[in-house]
Amino acid sequence: MRRHHQQSATAKDEQIEHFNAAPDTGLSKDQVAHRTQAGLTNTAINTTFKTTRQIIYSNTFTFFNLIFVVLAVLLVLVRSYKDMTFLPVIVANTVIGIIQELRSKKVLEKLTVLNAAKATAIRDGKPIQLPTDQLVLDDIIELKTGQQIPADAQLLTGSLNVNESLLTGEADEITKHPGDNLMSGSFVVSGSARVRLTHVGADSYAAKLTAKAQKMDTTEESAMIKSLNRLIKFVGIIIIPIGAALFYESYVHNGNPLKQSIVSMEAALIGMIPEGLYLLATVALALSAMRLAQQRVLLHSMKSIETLARVTVLCVDKTGTITENQMQVQRFFTAQQAPIDDHQLRSLISDFCAAMPGDNSTMKAMKEYFTQGSGRQADQIVPFSSAWKYSGVGFGNESYVLGAPEMVLRDSVAMFSNEFEPYAKQGYRVLVFGQYQGQLSKASLSAPVIPLGFVLLRNPVRKTAPATFRYFAEQGVKIKVISGDDPLTVASVAKQAQIEGAQNCVSAAALTDREYESALQRYTVFGRVTPDQKQKFVTALQKQGEVVAMTGDGVNDILAMKRADTSIAMASGNEATMNAAQMVLLDSDFAKMPQVVAQGRQVVNNIERSASLFLVKNIFSLLLSIFTLVFAFNYPLDPSHITLISLFTIGTPSFLLALETNHQRIHGKFLPNVLRRALPGGITDMFTVGVIVVCGALFGLSRQDISTASTMILAAVGFMVLYQICHPLNKFRSIIFYGCIMGLLVCASLFGSLFGIDHVSVVALGFAFVLSLTGDSSLTHLTRWTDLVYEHFFANLGQKPKHGMQKPN
Repeated sequence: MRRHHQQSATAKDEQIEHFNAAPDTGLSKDQVAHRTQAGLTNTAINTTFKTTRQIIYSNTFTFFNLIFVVLAVLLVLVRSYKDMTFLPVIVANTVIGIIQELRSKKVLEKLTVLNAAKATAIRDGKPIQLPTDQLVLDDIIELKTGQQIPADAQLLTGSLNVNESLLTGEADEITKHPGDNLMSGSFVVSGSARVRLTHVGADSYAAKLTAKAQKMDTTEESAMIKSLNRLIKFVGIIIIPIGAALFYESYVHNGNPLKQSIVSMEAALIGMIPEGLYLLATVALALSAMRLAQQRVLLHSMKSIETLARVTVLCVDKTGTITENQMQVQRFFTAQQAPIDDHQLRSLISDFCAAMPGDNSTMKAMKEYFTQGSGRQADQIVPFSSAWKYSGVGFGNESYVLGAPEMVLRDSVAMFSNEFEPYAKQGYRVLVFGQYQGQLSKASLSAPVIPLGFVLLRNPVRKTAPATFRYFAEQGVKIKVISGDDPLTVASVAKQAQIEGAQNCVSAAALTDREYESALQRYTVFGRVTPDQKQKFVTALQKQGEVVAMTGDGVNDILAMKRADTSIAMASGNEATMNAAQMVLLDSDFAKMPQVVAQGRQVVNNIERSASLFLVKNIFSLLLSIFTLVFAFNYPLDPSHITLISLFTIGTPSFLLALETNHQRIHGKFLPNVLRRALPGGITDMFTVGVIVVCGALFGLSRQDISTASTMILAAVGFMVLYQICHPLNKFRSIIFYGCIMGLLVCASLFGSLFGIDHVSVVALGFAFVLSLTGDSSLTHLTRWTDLVYEHFFANLGQKPKHGMQKPN
């Protein structure tokens, strides 16, 4: 057993017999079967999807469902069966929630399996590609640039530069040699190697970190879901003491019968519980994720739907986002003072490319173009790294480097800029090839470089790019192009994509940390950006109050993507980038971004609108409960009344409106926006029903008269609020609005006794008519006052004074 295992393995691990297979043969079929049978596979801790059991459990055994069960039991005990009409609605809500989540889970899991990470394992002397969860302990696997390390391992042959920032927070690249240990979750920046897996599955380093993170923060929620959770938690705290107080006042203080006291108390509590609101939000998000999956957009985080809808700045890389992810060599030419001709230059570059691994799009394009080498064998290779932005090859006493002119020529770049700068301005990516006068090492160059020639490459701009960026400009989303290429090249490409402000470009190499925030306000295009700087740019934008989305397809984008509010990866990029992103475009089609943003806006806007209907009832029930407690009145409604009103003025229209197309920009924060619409209706309900309760006491109306009149008033005001929410009426909203009115009238006529609608006296009917008219005027004035208060105190909530919206919290 290796020393590493002796120091860190558990007692159980120490009892495992390890297979020290040779790097070129790997494990045998029997050894793999032995490992699989022992459960020593790389099965990860899957936190992305709930299990079927978890979905059923989480939808069924909720706090409010428990409350409803208790309320139903109390009604059974007092034999008030007609007031249990709320139960079918609760059961239906639960079943709908389970079915929709299961449907969404099925679609998303299918897409995830198709896009699952894979690794090349050596078994029985042959390389085979497997999903990473089928790897076993002691497997020999091949690693290369861009791959995420699937399990803890020990390097056997070759060398790697790895980045462990996702685990340690340190952005430095670390060179690994044979015998060194590799941590799962880190990713390969450059190089290739064969490694032996030493800890797999839940025993790996990354899995243990994930388990710790789950204990500290089990879920990462969007601003909207957080607001809903706070609201539901508040309601959950207050309903029990209020319910006890209402029962005590009715039964003890007012001397009402036990049955009436329980029924009226339950009516108040049912009115205060937003039973369908959270279900509506979760189902809408699940349906949205399923629709995106059908468009081949894979979500790793549900919160990304809402966050992307609120984005104010979109940071994009040039390659793979603005341009196709295909690099092509256009031409090459010899430097003016070079001591060689074009034929010799082609031969040198061909030998250079033959020695280098083709693990990035640039080198692949170079290898395809430069094929006429002399066959010389390299004795030293320095793969390209975004840290030093060059690659190098040594042939005996001669060393050659290829990379960005600023990084290779350094202080002498100005002497040769007239040779390559005109091409950079035309959108070419320019690489300089030169002879290095020092000893190659995996660090920045220090000795002089004699430029021998220049290579011009180009990525074609995506045909759909101009329309896509025009959409974001129309939506008020600012674009920041952040690339490692020459700023003139990037600016030229950005102009072709019709990005606003593309002419405002700067080299990030010339910026200090203090200048980032001011530079981000002045410039649109940033070139020569290091991976660490990309992360700092995102942080600087967030400090300015922006909601930042980051797109990328390479390992140099990962740090910034993890720091951004939401991140989008292209499937044509590498595995580590896709794993780090919250969202993956499986067709690598950036043109789908408007559809994704529109889907997010539809979800947020429709949930805000529907939530307002739910909160009208909750606000009214809370205020009326307080009113009856303070003035010692009997609560005027029964659960059956609340069920009838909720069904046609809240539940049905809410779910139908949540299906409507709505791509308007999102302003402000979720809870203030919802309360702005709900408060006028809730207060109007309270005022009108409060008046009928007082008038009933003064004029000696029966409880049946008061409850029926109250139900009529609530229906009238409920449809007034629904009209406001639906305004302006289109065909779809008109069907919902008038259909709900007809539904309520039909149910009240045919099933009046079931919903507690009794014959009402002429006096009570007159009060109901007058108070409904008064309610219309009250609702109108309260809406105006609420709008004024909102505009004065909350209109800029979630927005910064000058630069846009704040990051949601």
